[in-house]
Amino acid sequence: MQIVHTIADLRAALATALAGRGRPAFVPTMGNLHEGHLSLIRLVRQHGEVTVASIFVNRLQFLPHEDFDSYPRTWEADCAKLQAEGCDILFAPREADLYPEPQTFKIQPDPALADILEGEFRPGFFTGVCTVVMKLFQAVFATTGGGTAVFGKKDYQQLMVIRRMVQQFALPVDIVAGETARAEGASGGLALSSRNGYLSEAQREQAIALSRALKTLAEAARQGGNLAVLEAQAMQALRAQGWEPDYLTVRQRGNLLPPADATTGELVALGAARLGGTRLIDNLEF
Repeated sequence: MQIVHTIADLRAALATALAGRGRPAFVPTMGNLHEGHLSLIRLVRQHGEVTVASIFVNRLQFLPHEDFDSYPRTWEADCAKLQAEGCDILFAPREADLYPEPQTFKIQPDPALADILEGEFRPGFFTGVCTVVMKLFQAVFATTGGGTAVFGKKDYQQLMVIRRMVQQFALPVDIVAGETARAEGASGGLALSSRNGYLSEAQREQAIALSRALKTLAEAARQGGNLAVLEAQAMQALRAQGWEPDYLTVRQRGNLLPPADATTGELVALGAARLGGTRLIDNLEF
């Protein structure tokens, strides 16, 4: 595996690896890799001649009170995992490499999609996400004629925002969705996340309550009834277990708007809640 830190070195490595043939496949990450990330690496290897992963903790998507400084960074372990999975190129820019000057030009996503749910509780988050993803896409794909990028469904709204950005800017990038990887054993069902490392052993066992709440909400929604009442009941049930929920809701998969009828159609239940000091998100398509 070749490790590069600058955009120029990345493009040179891609030119050599591709030798004018084929296109790259790309998985962007913030590091602290777990089985969820590695499943995306396995998936992306099916979609390009050269597999590229990036590790970059993006300051722009963290609110001032969030965990940018304490976000877990596990460089040596991450490199070993990527190499074991057959990653060809690791792009690990330093902040000065990706943002050599203050990033005053930013991507402002569609508020109808980006200012709800996660965007309501983390204002500016998707502006930071879209800005760094656009910059990473330019670094990886600008000289290769495009390629494929893989994002996990665990960050469901993020996946939709990125897809919409690619569509509206006519970027030559195929977006592939990877299924959510989940823990086994006592915490079986818990969506894998880098922030799970903040949980104590007891909290990890408690954390499966979020996915269970979404399953219960989805099943109740399919039976009919007032959706707002069902969502409020789901929130209260989590509070009774010691959680602080931001939202538990049922939305249409295509646009994340509330459905007129939750008994039919392609829907998704989404939730975000704090357990202790750790904020977790999850979703369930149904």
